[in-house]
This record gives sequence, structure tokens and C-alpha cells, in this order.
Amino acid sequence: MALLILFGFVAGAATAVSPCVLPVLPVALSAGANGGRRRPLGIVAGLVVSFTFAIVALVYVIDALGLPGDLLRTLAIVVLLAFGLLLLVPPLAARVEALGSRFAGRVPTPRGGDGFWSGTVVGASLGLVYAPCAGPILAGVITVTATQPFTAGRLAVAIAYGLGSAAVLYALMVGGRRAVRPLVRRGGAFQVATGAVMVLVALAMLGNYDTRFESAIASDWPSWLTTPAEGLENTGSARSALASISGISPHGLGSRATAGSEEEITRTPPSRLAAKKMKLPVYGKAPEFTDTERWFNTPGGKPLTLRQLRGKVVLVDFWTYSCINCIRTLPYLNAWYRRYHRDGFVIVGVHTPEFPFEREAGNVEAAIRREGIHYPVVQDNEAGTWNAYGNLYWPAEYFLDAHGEVRFADAGEGEYGKKEEVIRRLLAEAGKRVGAARADAHGIAPSNAQLTPETYLGPYRAERNANDSELHYGLDTFTQPSSLGPNEWALGGRWEVAAESLTASADSTLKLSFEARRVYLVLGAPGGPRRMRVFLDGRPIAPAEAGADVHGGTVTVHAQRLYQLVELPRVEHHVLELRPQAGIMGYAFTFG
Repeated sequence: MALLILFGFVAGAATAVSPCVLPVLPVALSAGANGGRRRPLGIVAGLVVSFTFAIVALVYVIDALGLPGDLLRTLAIVVLLAFGLLLLVPPLAARVEALGSRFAGRVPTPRGGDGFWSGTVVGASLGLVYAPCAGPILAGVITVTATQPFTAGRLAVAIAYGLGSAAVLYALMVGGRRAVRPLVRRGGAFQVATGAVMVLVALAMLGNYDTRFESAIASDWPSWLTTPAEGLENTGSARSALASISGISPHGLGSRATAGSEEEITRTPPSRLAAKKMKLPVYGKAPEFTDTERWFNTPGGKPLTLRQLRGKVVLVDFWTYSCINCIRTLPYLNAWYRRYHRDGFVIVGVHTPEFPFEREAGNVEAAIRREGIHYPVVQDNEAGTWNAYGNLYWPAEYFLDAHGEVRFADAGEGEYGKKEEVIRRLLAEAGKRVGAARADAHGIAPSNAQLTPETYLGPYRAERNANDSELHYGLDTFTQPSSLGPNEWALGGRWEVAAESLTASADSTLKLSFEARRVYLVLGAPGGPRRMRVFLDGRPIAPAEAGADVHGGTVTVHAQRLYQLVELPRVEHHVLELRPQAGIMGYAFTFG
């Protein structure tokens, strides 16, 4: 942990001299040069506090309430604009600073006072826009999605990162004060100039000119200059230290069991697996359900424990309701539960969300009804049980014997016949007579071909985006390129960009070049329903090619879930174009 804190401090210091911080720098330098001798210290203090609070607390609130992902940036723009306008009127600025000092329990600041408290206000606004500058070190700490739990380690690294940046900014401000000391003697005129700088920076941020400038120089300047901490952040030591606070051990029960079972399942036919002489290995005692929330399909909604289930064969299934791979396994899980439940077989679905909206109990409950799930399901919103298993995948299945030991595990789809044999074998070990009848399970099998990879739309995990400009938080206008390469996608028109989603405006379009038989997209329309037109290779999609959620070339989006847009007879290459109504949110494409 000490090593990662040191890395965080150094990475924060490097960020303070990277192009990403250029929009912040004029405000810091001008505000630090103006006012009393302690104003620079107030600015860095406010920056550290607001930056740390923003990345370890406000992100949770924003995710939980479903607020826009760029809320922090908007708030910072408002604060900078208001404070800049205030400085344009020196008498009013002096009164506000005096009120701030009095509120803090200090003697009212006289003319020529130290400026500490007004500096903290400026620093607090800067801290709210500083988080997007973070590189891989801080990305491993910031809770961008609500699936990551808060830990003391995350807080310590966030504080170290903020302190590293603050130290460099403080040195720059102190040096800047000496350079502009002759100008400061002019008093009010320099303060007005400082306010003008803040207003101009706020207006530039409002028009996203800061992010466009950053993108322009990042594409032309060498990486060591645009991201000076990149070499440090990608070292093996840094990656290992990040894993130590992620809560997931790369060598834990989950990885050992899935690796061992994968080898076993590929070389063992079902007939041999069913033989009495075949012994399934023991990978260790299964962890209890940890840090869970609401339970479904249990008597009175009461929680279950593995101790209560001792004597039964248990399948623990990690899933999330917008994951197509998870959805395709559900018919088999339902069939196994119907067939073997009376023989002492139990499934517990552990719903660990990927997107913020999957945390909502109402959405999970609707998915349980929609998929016909009758076995117990628990919300694992803080990934407590996921981390206890050291799990790494959706879906992932852990087969427990009657003594609570993990005997088999598998990540992903397929091999359903062999998995059913594991159930039967573990029931036989428990002394149950299951008979010869098998479960009557039928589901959609994944295509046996090279498909377009899962494609996330938000900048946090976006790949293969073909737009000339990078994705940055806030409202931006995009121009469609003339053509797309294999598996590329591009935006057109105006889109509101958040960490893990895009929200359409009135003129928004999205094109995707894909290789697949089926195309799915996670969508939502808060306050909907809203409609989205679907085109394939430049023409309205035909009924024979349309997915289950498309009717008359249009999909009606309401609930936040996975929508099927395309259903082809075989794996083929096409270009999909979507024209959504304003307010529709897109998260990620998956393919089958």
C-alpha cells in the first residue's frame, strides 16, 4: 500500500504539468498571484479536499441517483463563472471574502488580508474538474461504477494523488507571484484581470473547447509529454499495487477453480464424468454471501446463508441482467432448477451489476420476472460476494457439494451437458437418487465464429471509435467519417458523453461496422418511452433481419435493459446505423 501511495503522489505531481491541466492552470496562477500571501495555500487546500471528496464520495451519489455523469464538471463551471464575475467587482469580492472568513470562525479579513479562504473556494472548484485528468493510477482508485466498493486504500491513494498535484501547483503559484509582483501592485486592475481569466476559462469549458484543445495536442505531441506519468503507471509494480486494493486476487478461489475446471471439462466426456470412479477435485470452502442487499424468491425476502444450505448441492451463479452471455445461460439454469430442485439442488443467482442502473432493485426484479427465474437471487451491488470468490467474469458458475466445498467452476457459456453431469454427480455423492431423466433445456447458442468484440460507448472503456475527436465528458458535436474500418463505430450530431454512456440529442446518429449474426445494445430512456430507427447498410432494416425488439424498423426504448436489434441467418458483415430520439441512452453493444 505504501508503494501505491507513493506512486499516486508522483502520478499526481506529473499530472500537474501535463497538457490535461492547462485549462486549470490559468485560473490557479492568476488567482494565486492575486490577493494575500496565503491564497496559494488556500487554493491547493481547496483543490485537495474537493478533488478527494469528488472521487471517493460524489461519484457514488451520482451513480446511485442516476444523475448525469458530467455533473461535477458542470458544477465546477458554475463555481468558476460565479467567482470570476465576483472578482470583476472588487468591492463585492472583498465583502464576500470577509463573510467567508467570519463564517470560518476567523477575524474578518481586512484590506490586504491573506486570502486563504477565498483561495479555498477557487481551489474547490478546480478540484471538481481535475478528476478527468487522472491516468491509470487514479483510474484504479476512482469509483466510476458503483460495482466497486469503497476502501481506506482507495481514499489514501486519492489523497496522495491530490497532494502530489497540489505540491506542484503550489510551487508554480509561488513562482508566478514573484514574476507578476509588479503587476499585483496595481491592485484592483489585476484582480479584475484575474476575474476575467476565470470567466473566459469557464466559458471555454462550457463550450468544450478545453477538451478539444487537449485532444488536438495529445494527437500531435509525444506521449511522454502529454502523459508524463505513463511509464510509471504501467510498470509491473504499479499494476500489482493496484490489484492489492481492487479487492480481487488474481490467484484467489475463483481463478483457481475456473482454471482447474476448464482443463477438466475440455478433456473429460460426460460419460466418464458420470462414472462412479470419477472424483471431482476440491478447490476449497465456498465463501459466504457477503455485503449483499435485497434478496428475491426467498420466504419473506429473507437472506440465505451457505450454512442454511448445508446438505444441498448449490450452484452460485454470478450474473447481471443486461449481459447477453448471462441471458443465454438462464434457460439452462431454469431447467436445471426445475429438474433437480426436489432432489436437493439449489441455485443462488448473485447479481453483481456492471452499470449503475443495474443496482436498482426494481430493475433487477423486473428482469427476474421477465426471464422466468424462480430460484433465489441476491443483489451484490458492492461486489462483496464477487470479491470474496475472487471472481472475474459474467457469467461464472460455482458448483458446491453438500459440505459447502467448491468442486467445479466455469466462466462463460456452453458445455451445458457436462455441467449437468456435475450436478448429477454431486447429488449422487450426497446420497440422492436422481433417476435417468435429464433437464429439458433449450437456449440460444453463441455463434461459432470470430465476432466483433463487446463494444462500450462511454469513454471509460470505449475502444475502436472512429471519430476524429476523442470522447470527453459533456455535450459535444461529432462528424461521421466517410467510412468505417472493421469493428469500428462512430457518432454523428450532438451527444451528451458520460463515463459509461452516451445520451442522444435531436440530431444524433451512431454507425457501427460489425461481424456477427445477432447485435444487442444496452439502452435506456429515463422518462420515456422513446423511439429509435434502425438501418442496415443504409436502408431501413427489413423484418427478416430485425431483432426481437425491432418492429417496423423502430425499437421503442423504455426500461434500461438489453435490446436485440439485429437477427441474421448467419454471421455476416454489415453496417448498422441508429437514429435515436433525444434522451435515449446507450451503454454497450454485444454480439452473438
